[in-house]
Amino acid sequence: MDEYEGIDEIVHEPSAAFAESTNVAAFMREYGIDDYEALIERTTSEVAGEPESGVDWFWDEIVDYLDIEFYTDYDAVRDDSGGPQFTDWYPGGEINVAHNVVDRHAAVDSPDRNRVALIWEGEPGDVREVTFHELKRESDRVANYLESVGIETGDTVGLYMPMVPEVVSILYGCLKVGAIAVPIFSGFGTEATATRIADAEPTVLFTGDGFYRRGSEVRLKATADAAIEQAGHVRHTVVYDRLGATPAGDGDTEGAAGDSGDPVPWHPDRDATWDEAIGSQPVGYETKRLPSDQESLLLYSSGTTGEPKGIVHTHAGVLTQCAKEIHFGFDQKPADRFFWVSDIGWMMGPWTLIGNHAFGGTVVMYEGAPDHPEPDRFWEMIDRHGITQFGISPTAIRALRKHGDKWVESHDLSSLRILGSTGEPWDPESWRWFYDAVGGGESPIINISGGTEICGCFLMPMPNQPLKPCTLGGPGLGMDVDIADETGASVREAGERGFLVARDSCPSMTTSLWSGDERYIEEYWSTWEDLWDHGDFAQKDSDGFWFLHGRADDALNVAGRKVGPAEIEGVLIDHDAVNQAAAVGVPDDTTGTAVVAYVVLDPGVEPSDDLREALRALVGEEHGKPFRPRELLFVDAFPKTQSGKIIRRAIESVYRGEDPGDLSSMENPEALEDLRDPA
Repeated sequence: MDEYEGIDEIVHEPSAAFAESTNVAAFMREYGIDDYEALIERTTSEVAGEPESGVDWFWDEIVDYLDIEFYTDYDAVRDDSGGPQFTDWYPGGEINVAHNVVDRHAAVDSPDRNRVALIWEGEPGDVREVTFHELKRESDRVANYLESVGIETGDTVGLYMPMVPEVVSILYGCLKVGAIAVPIFSGFGTEATATRIADAEPTVLFTGDGFYRRGSEVRLKATADAAIEQAGHVRHTVVYDRLGATPAGDGDTEGAAGDSGDPVPWHPDRDATWDEAIGSQPVGYETKRLPSDQESLLLYSSGTTGEPKGIVHTHAGVLTQCAKEIHFGFDQKPADRFFWVSDIGWMMGPWTLIGNHAFGGTVVMYEGAPDHPEPDRFWEMIDRHGITQFGISPTAIRALRKHGDKWVESHDLSSLRILGSTGEPWDPESWRWFYDAVGGGESPIINISGGTEICGCFLMPMPNQPLKPCTLGGPGLGMDVDIADETGASVREAGERGFLVARDSCPSMTTSLWSGDERYIEEYWSTWEDLWDHGDFAQKDSDGFWFLHGRADDALNVAGRKVGPAEIEGVLIDHDAVNQAAAVGVPDDTTGTAVVAYVVLDPGVEPSDDLREALRALVGEEHGKPFRPRELLFVDAFPKTQSGKIIRRAIESVYRGEDPGDLSSMENPEALEDLRDPA
């Protein structure tokens, strides 16, 4: 199969008017930059004869350009005397994310004071709007509560919360007092939640009675209690009333029932309702002035084995990166309404909030499932709320695509200006459907890749660029990334497939891991000297477009040729009977590695030996006989992370009968049992 089959045609070509109107085009005009290649070179390397160039120049210049406010100016843009692994960005400066994203917009003389900061929609259809003025008042109350229970700068605070507007005031309230916010995915069970509480050691945990998912109540409080019992540390639990199931009065050991009739467990010595803890606090709080490198967020990313990785972000770092990407990559304008399908427990949650609110932008939040009550829930929301930027994972689009075009065509999606995606490689057919059916063949797909480790993107197209299907454009602004071979030498311009690496740090790169420097160095800096190993296979084609081919540790090395699982999966997904596919490699005496494929069929399609053989043959036709799956197995669901990514190592481990390692990021552990008994 041709390396670029299905993705070698330029599909999106922005109009001259659109390209000229973008924020990145304005930046290029400001600094006399002619084209995209020159833009990347100027912001990531020292250009001969051009003093205004390079990583240091860009990250210094962008502070004023994006109107990021420091209380005290920094002494230098960075101190990297300890090497790129331990770069200190903006030393000597004082800053606070909360001042930049809420306080200044809510000021009495600010034109954004009564602008809508959040449009929230619950799964049952309830809608709330929150202005910046209201958001500041509530985040002030959170800050005052935290100080009342002894939280100080550098203390951790857990957020095991449903996706309700209050989660934003909790996040910003933590940042106001200098506490480190620890978002925990609301879909986690006891073990995963306890693991993060045990590692982060918060004494305060915000949670809720539950939330709605596919028309049913999902309860959080009992899981939170069990996790606290297992992990310890938490002395104060604040419980938000989403389901109407919190206690009726003080001293109850069990609270009032929600819609399901089940009471909520209550511990009067530890638990307080949101109204008791937060509603009773005064409005007004003087946001703390913090060093640039003060920790702001502790975000968890699942490790291949062992415990999840606690990734540490700073106030200056996370603010500059998120703001830069929303402004340039997603072309944020004052009237925009930005919706990215995410939970606060995934990096994209804080990224969306901080990046948009840095400019006084409006964020749309949603509580529930994408296909409830019908498969057009997102298209209906885009139509009704006038959403301008819409971000979603390829997995979710593949599932929605299978429902057909009629659900999209029944809604007006003309408000959409830019589409976004992240999480995993695309297949060309689903990318084109997203572009044509959802984006009307006009909205660029800003397909991004980076991760929790940088709270942002290494790769990101600019909206004034042409696009090929599935491309990630190229390096993000100020991101000195490359494609390296096994020796660390660059193979980017040779067009070879290699490892995605960073040759320099950026302000938002994790300062280490919460568990210490040893694992941090081993995970990211041990493959080559002074090179960040991101773990992805990447390639740049002859036209300058970058592509990802999946995780290097997922690669299938069959008969001496390496391919990413997504390439196999893309062939299977294109079959009319297939809804989802996952390919893994297993030991084989002949080829070294053989492909085993798992398939989830469309509703109404029954597994059969004839279908199995047809799918195996299809892969052989497209990729060659060595890649024809040795086995093809039918299952009902795949194990996935909260961001929708298939956990292939879990699938491979189940097939081999081995320990799958850390599965705390898995949203649906019941899928493992299905894998053990496939059709």
